[in-house]
Amino acid sequence: MNLWELFVAVILGLVEGLTEFAPVSSTGHMIIVDDLWLKSQELLGSEVANAFKVVIQLGSILAVVVLFWGRFMDLLGLKKKGAANGPKLNLLQIFVGLLPAMVFGLLFEDWIDEYLFSVKTVVVGLFVGAFLMIAADKFRPKVTAQTVDQITYKQAFQVGLFQCIALWPGFSRSGSTISGGVLLGMSYRAASDFTFIMAVPIMAGASLLKMMKYWEFFTPEMIPFFIVGFVSAFIFALIFIRFFLQLIDKIKLTPFAIYRIVIAIILMFIIW
Repeated sequence: MNLWELFVAVILGLVEGLTEFAPVSSTGHMIIVDDLWLKSQELLGSEVANAFKVVIQLGSILAVVVLFWGRFMDLLGLKKKGAANGPKLNLLQIFVGLLPAMVFGLLFEDWIDEYLFSVKTVVVGLFVGAFLMIAADKFRPKVTAQTVDQITYKQAFQVGLFQCIALWPGFSRSGSTISGGVLLGMSYRAASDFTFIMAVPIMAGASLLKMMKYWEFFTPEMIPFFIVGFVSAFIFALIFIRFFLQLIDKIKLTPFAIYRIVIAIILMFIIW
């Protein structure tokens, strides 16, 4: 692995770690950083580059698991003795939240892959998603779920419907679900926690399926490259998520929406 390949692995891991769970669209950032600058597909070949992106996504997922370890132990019924009793987020609520996107994703996966994965559709997603986030800040109702444990089944399902919007590239899964959660009466922190927890099973499942598809490209010479990207994505995701969860109640969603609009404008200048 030469220095340029090492640089590419670190930078793509950084982009993945900082944007996968941010409400800013990791797809849009990958287009700018990789497709238009680093060009990992030309460096590695398209199949190896796709396998690498699966690996770094797993690094981001692991960061969520580490940060929410206690919560996942609760969900699996493995909490320590003496833990506080009372209403708790449970696995059924997670499933209810995941169900709409799972159904829509299975029904429209081929259509989405064929017609929606382009820079122009990402630009549309960035713009429209930004206005959804601004609307969430402006029209948020009274908070009925201050913490993730107070989320109802109805709210979980409705957030799942908002997650379906993120099947359009550029909308951002976290941008759609956090905005939806806020509009449904969740606090920003509750909506963020639910978004991150809900993302783990669906992203891990999708990533593992893709890994099986690209398994032949996990060759000994590529393993160091994959490890560097994985570690980079894990570290930067760990840093970003901690920072984001401490900040979201203070700054809300509008600053991220403005940033999305800037990214969309940059992409428009590049492609038009």
